Amino acid sequence: MASFKLRPSFSWVSTLAFSLGVASTLLTAPAALAQAFPNKPIRLVCPFPPGGAVDIASRAIAQELSKNLGQPVTVDNKPGAGGNIGGTDVARSNPDGYTLFMTTSGIQAINPALYAKMPFDPNKDLTPVSALVSLNNVLVLHPSVKANSVAEVIALAKAQPGAINYASSGSGTSIHMSGEMFRSLTNISMTHIPYKGSAPALNDLLGGQVMMMFDNIPSAIPHIKSGKLRALATTGAKRDPLLPDLPTVAEAGVPGYESGVWFGLAVAANTPRDVVMKLNAEAVKGTKSPEFIKRMTDLGYIIMGTSPETMAEMNKAEVQRWGPIVKASGAKAD
Repeated sequence: MASFKLRPSFSWVSTLAFSLGVASTLLTAPAALAQAFPNKPIRLVCPFPPGGAVDIASRAIAQELSKNLGQPVTVDNKPGAGGNIGGTDVARSNPDGYTLFMTTSGIQAINPALYAKMPFDPNKDLTPVSALVSLNNVLVLHPSVKANSVAEVIALAKAQPGAINYASSGSGTSIHMSGEMFRSLTNISMTHIPYKGSAPALNDLLGGQVMMMFDNIPSAIPHIKSGKLRALATTGAKRDPLLPDLPTVAEAGVPGYESGVWFGLAVAANTPRDVVMKLNAEAVKGTKSPEFIKRMTDLGYIIMGTSPETMAEMNKAEVQRWGPIVKASGAKAD
C-alpha cells in the first residue's frame, strides 16, 4: 500500500511567512526609523533676517548639528510678523524632524498675547527640542541723541512727549517688549518703529533714521565697541559679563525692570519622540562643543542646552510672565 505525506500548501506557508514578516516589521519600525534618522538634509528655519542675534545662534547650532548628525543642516531665513511667518512654516511642515525651528521666548509667550489673530499656536503646534542659549538686551542710542544716561533719556522723553522713537526687530520680539516695559515703568511716551529683524533696525539706527533700540547684545556689541552706538544700560537682573561697566536698567533708575530672551529648537507637533530625542541629544552635544561655546560666549550669549521637558516648562513660565505685561502695556499688533 502506497504511503502519503501531508504537505502544507504553498499558499498557506507563504501567507504565514508574510504575516510574520509584517508583524516583525511593525515591531521594529520605531527603532529602525530612529536609527535611520536623518538620512537626508535638514532645514532650520530662522524667523528673522541674516545678521541678527537669532540668525547668529541658528548658524552656530546648524554647524554643530551638521557635524553631529552627518547630514547638512541649512539655515532658511523666513522673517516677518515677529517670527510668526517662520513659525507657521514649521508648524505646517511634515512632523518628521527634517524641518527645525529656531524659536524664541518672545515667539512662544509674547506673540500670543500681542497678536489679535495668530496663524499658529506656538505652544500647541510645535514640540520643544532644546532651549539653547539666552541673552540680555542693551539700550543703545545714535550718538546724535543728547542723552548720556537712562535718567537723561527719561527726562528727554518727558520734556518732548512722543518725540522719542525706538526701533525693534518686530512687534512682539523681546526687543519690542523691552521698550514697552521701559515705557510702562517710566510712564513716558515713545514711538515704536518695528522692522523685520534686528539687522535692518540696526542699519537705520546707525544711519540716524531712528533714535534708540533695546537690541540683543550679540548684534549690538560690534557697533558699541566701534563707537558708532552709545550704550547706556543692559536689561538683565544682573550686569552682563560682556558689558560689565554698564549698569542694568534697574540700577540706572528704573526699579523692577528686567527683560531678556532665550532661543531654542522646536519641531512640528506630533514629530516622533525618538526623532525629538535624537535631535535633542545632538543639539545638547553641540552646545558643549568648545567652538560653539567660544563663539557664543564671545558675543554675549549664555549657554543652556536643556531637555525638551525643561524647555516646555520654560515656555509655560514665559507665558505666565509676559502675558500680563503685554496686556498692561496695551501693545497690539495686527
